[in-house]
Amino acid sequence: MKEKNDILFGFHSVYEALKARKRKFYKIFISKKRSPKRAEKIEALARERKIQIEYSDSELLDRMTNFSKHQGLVARTSFYPVQKAAEVMTMISESESPCFILIIENIEDPHNLGALIRTALCAGIDYILIPKDRSAGPSSTVSRSSAGAMEHADIYTITNTASILRSLKESGVWISGLDADGETSLFDADLTGNIALVIGGEHKGIRPVVKKECDFLLSIPNQGNINSLNASVAGGIAMYEAFRQRT
Repeated sequence: MKEKNDILFGFHSVYEALKARKRKFYKIFISKKRSPKRAEKIEALARERKIQIEYSDSELLDRMTNFSKHQGLVARTSFYPVQKAAEVMTMISESESPCFILIIENIEDPHNLGALIRTALCAGIDYILIPKDRSAGPSSTVSRSSAGAMEHADIYTITNTASILRSLKESGVWISGLDADGETSLFDADLTGNIALVIGGEHKGIRPVVKKECDFLLSIPNQGNINSLNASVAGGIAMYEAFRQRT
């Protein structure tokens, strides 16, 4: 039976989720041994929103989080709200500003996904698109890996990445895929205007069917014996090169 609620844990995830107001909070659990400084911030926001607080033994919080590092703070909430990628098309057509879209292709490691989402928010990404299946999703682990940044993101799910790319191109968006064998250097590419940046999975990169829909394949220059970067690091470099050009 599928769980009806999510378990958030750790100060940053709980605190940022309270500030973002995207989730419904059912109850917040605070360890009796928790130091008061951070707990007071959580308590203040919880009282403002009339959320029930329970002061619990650490052993209960250990069981609730499968013995993860919860920092004495756990919240039972609704699942993170995601929207369908088709809604992005409407918003693009109604916007007067150039869009900057991040498409994350089959990232399996929630820590990589969390890092990419955090960087995306800092680099001015407008929309984050992730596959509905065969990919890490916006889980409590991703929220914690992003230090709570995920709680402020607008995330949209894709059922068919190649189809979405075709629709984006019809809407005037240029598609750039990050690929170690790409013929164009990231630093020579024009990343202004309406763009979508595709980041491939950790093991196989961008799938061939998706790669075919990219207008450009961009590589990151490097020196030394290692010819590829971690997916979240490569994505961060690409997003900030686009940010540099766009600002």
